[in-house]
Amino acid sequence: MAPERATGKWLITLSVMIPTLLEILDTSIANVALGHIQGSLSAGQDEVTWVLTSYLVSNAVVIPMSGWLARLMGRKNYLLASVTVFTLASMLCGLARSLEALVFFRIIQGLGGGGLQPMSQAILLETFPPRQRGLAMAIYAMGAVLGPILGPLLGGYITDNYSWIWIFYINVPIGIVALLMCWTFIFDPSYQERRVAGEKVDYLGLALLSVGLGCLQVVLDKGQGEDWFASGQIVILSVLAAICLGALVWWELRHSNPIINLRIFRVRNFAAGNVVMFFGFFAFFGSIVLLPMYLQHLMGYTSYLAGLVLGPSGAIMLLLLPFVGKLTEKIDARLLLCFGLTVSGLSLVFMSRFTLQIDIGTAILGRNIQAIGIAFFFVPLSFLTMAYIPRERMNNASALFNLLRNLGGSFGTAFVTTVLARRAQEHQHHLVERLTPYDPPFTQARDALEALMGFDPTQAAGMIYRYAQQQAAYMAYVDVFHMQAMFFFGLAVFMWIIRRPDYRGLMPEGVH
Repeated sequence: MAPERATGKWLITLSVMIPTLLEILDTSIANVALGHIQGSLSAGQDEVTWVLTSYLVSNAVVIPMSGWLARLMGRKNYLLASVTVFTLASMLCGLARSLEALVFFRIIQGLGGGGLQPMSQAILLETFPPRQRGLAMAIYAMGAVLGPILGPLLGGYITDNYSWIWIFYINVPIGIVALLMCWTFIFDPSYQERRVAGEKVDYLGLALLSVGLGCLQVVLDKGQGEDWFASGQIVILSVLAAICLGALVWWELRHSNPIINLRIFRVRNFAAGNVVMFFGFFAFFGSIVLLPMYLQHLMGYTSYLAGLVLGPSGAIMLLLLPFVGKLTEKIDARLLLCFGLTVSGLSLVFMSRFTLQIDIGTAILGRNIQAIGIAFFFVPLSFLTMAYIPRERMNNASALFNLLRNLGGSFGTAFVTTVLARRAQEHQHHLVERLTPYDPPFTQARDALEALMGFDPTQAAGMIYRYAQQQAAYMAYVDVFHMQAMFFFGLAVFMWIIRRPDYRGLMPEGVH
């Protein structure tokens, strides 16, 4: 490869990854600042969560249609427009002085940033030669995987030391630099599909996609807090999501110029890879939520200490991802993927053996094992999934791939929080069955507390009950760690239906 071509490749990479990392960080950077935002804007506890939900909803709607928007506007123009809207909306979020204004600007921010992930992935896959696509996906993974981990850490630091408005203002200067770099180094390839003059816009597909995914994201984000289908609002939104998304699939498979081209799922590697990606991120994001909750709720860790547990894993992934990317050039990527899924499952088995007396080193070790597994999961899977996709279809394929990755994370988070609450209730029910004056172990423990601590009978019984609640919650975490591990082990078997890339052949027929 010529030196100037290699230099151009890395400048393109830097140009697309800077705004993409910003966009991914913003999915989680505001999580730890909600309390500060609530106090500053005099908002209710339930109302302030719309700062997070509004961004996720608008993101989810734009991601799958980003391929169509790139064809409509030209990919460079769409990329520049996305960075511009995201940067301006970030500044307006910082200037907002009411919750309504902040939520509105977060929607605009999500609409602007939604296309950055799939566009950057498509550009990287096209910029690097086929055998180096693993390295390209390693670079992309640094943003896609590390963003959700670094977001809360960075958000917490900025909020504690400065003000919550700076979690938005920090995007502005970096966004301007990204805009200039994209303007200078990104160009539309000659083979890129473009809108034909007079081509009709798929307005029905656009409406079904927007309503269906918007309703689904709200259901996943608010479902547990509203007790799922006990809430009329959640029932209505769920029905709307099911009807709209079902109709969308039927309509898009019959439309000549669809918003999202679902025919690409006829490619076996792409279809199977998306299944693995959805359920892999289902388990991965669930565990990202689980471990900090376990440490803070059961072991009394502060947010800072919980962040320290996650921090080393980010460094491990940064070191491993380029290494795994290079390995895909020499080793069957399916072997690397199977290894990653297996290690990810084993890391959750290790976490399921945590006790309430573990030290911080043990918690860090469990997270670090998982980091190794995720590094060997994301890169080979992206490489294998996109192996048989032609360059002119890369925008659409990348949009669908990122949509299913994000949905997997949303479903996984909803699953974990729901099952955790249900299992804790069930364990607590069984534990308190014996907390009666007629149970000798209970009365002995109560009497011991009265004698040793000077408690009266009511205080002693209350302490025993609180301990039973803690044990019920602990057993619920163990159950969910086991469940998440089973997903990874199941995927380690399923993934073998994916074919090994053969760059001497052409993409299979059937994608139009």
